[in-house]
Amino acid sequence: MTSLVLDTHSVIWYLNNSSRLSSTARQAIRLTIEQGFPVYVSAITIAEVVYLAEKGRIARRELEDLLIAIHRSDSGLVALPFDLALAEMLPKVPREIVPDLPDRIIAVTALALNLPLVTIDSRISKTSIPILW
Repeated sequence: MTSLVLDTHSVIWYLNNSSRLSSTARQAIRLTIEQGFPVYVSAITIAEVVYLAEKGRIARRELEDLLIAIHRSDSGLVALPFDLALAEMLPKVPREIVPDLPDRIIAVTALALNLPLVTIDSRISKTSIPILW
């Protein structure tokens, strides 16, 4: 097992122990953390969760849980910044395939790290990024 990148749904569902997260994805996340590998979360995911909580589309508690986990060194979750190098990689995940900008940023994060992306998003599976679900 190596590290993983989680998309927004995956990290929220993992932290909430939601049945919406596939058992394969849940097991992979747990194993990755147990083996001491980081599970990466893009900073855009945190921004997206803030936005969703502000709009009332998710509970504020979900934002709080994410922030607590990101700041706890023993959670296994590590936040990654969005930077110039990732911005320059955006064309590698075409807007025609993945139209949502946060999803594209998360996808190029996995691509840049050459790691599997834990996502249910079928559009991202049409790219060259390895998907785990």
